[in-house]
Amino acid sequence: MNVTQKITTLGQSLWLDNLSRSLLRDGTLARWIREDGVSGVTSNPSIFQKALKSSPHYADDLARLKAGEPDAERRYEALAIPDIRDACDLLLPAHEASGGDDGYVSLEVAPRWAHDAAQTVEEAQRLSAAVDRRNLLIKVPGTPEGIDAFEALTMLGINVNVTLLFSLKQTEAVFAAYIRGLTARAHSGADVRRSKAVASLFLSRVDTLVDNQLDEIGTEKARALRGKAAVVMARLAYQRYLRIFHGETFAALTQQGARQNPEYPDLLYVEPLIGRETINTLPDKTLDALRDHGQAASRLEDGIAEAETHLEDLKRLGIDMDAVGSTLQDDGVKLFEDAYQELLRQTE
Repeated sequence: MNVTQKITTLGQSLWLDNLSRSLLRDGTLARWIREDGVSGVTSNPSIFQKALKSSPHYADDLARLKAGEPDAERRYEALAIPDIRDACDLLLPAHEASGGDDGYVSLEVAPRWAHDAAQTVEEAQRLSAAVDRRNLLIKVPGTPEGIDAFEALTMLGINVNVTLLFSLKQTEAVFAAYIRGLTARAHSGADVRRSKAVASLFLSRVDTLVDNQLDEIGTEKARALRGKAAVVMARLAYQRYLRIFHGETFAALTQQGARQNPEYPDLLYVEPLIGRETINTLPDKTLDALRDHGQAASRLEDGIAEAETHLEDLKRLGIDMDAVGSTLQDDGVKLFEDAYQELLRQTE
């Protein structure tokens, strides 16, 4: 059993933050599922932009689509959706073995709808029907409008991965929306046993922005706080998750078969965030590094008191973590929209 497989025995799932036709056709994804215990895949506009640019397996389909499909967005979807379906099929055994807790593939709603809840709901329904796989997650951004859409989609029985979360406030809003949506679905008499939600908390960008602010303050105390805010935030978000979803708030829904699972992905923060009932989403290189020299130990619940103190120290220095989250979320939406527009240009 290698280190990645050991991590899965500790209750954490490892999802690949990448998808391309090359990974599917050369057997790499299947091998990582088989040998490393990879049990999920996420995608986004940046990932598909790189896939179309680097993989030779899209050229024939793209040429055919250019001749017959005038809309660039529909051309992109016609290329991406078969990859999503194939990845879902590869992960279906993991999905079934986990009773629906794992084995998911994520497909993102177009970033331009990040601030339009109604259109996000409509697009999520359309994409879910187009893929037609029960182990699909529709990715929705954690903007205020995206969270409203997430609540509505949960009520409709569409499973969602809420992305672009950068603060405790944003993450707690997702938790609350999930409970509201699932409660409404249960009250309508619909089955909640197949309902699934993932809250994707991004970390590395948090440290980048906070460290820049600490450098501007420039004191010895400020410099001592560098490089810690992201892991601190993830550990405290996990404590919120445990309190909400293993407490009285969620108890009635649990009795009806409801499930939940948070995701704390990052390129650099892997080992400190190993813990039960979580997912860590890793790009290829991080998966390779983890396999090569990672250590499997459950550490997500370590140092909670120190984490609370760390956030208080940041606050005393004038660093507003809610503002950090809002800034990074706005930037993230823009980055995804830029990647999406470049992706559409690649299909022209």
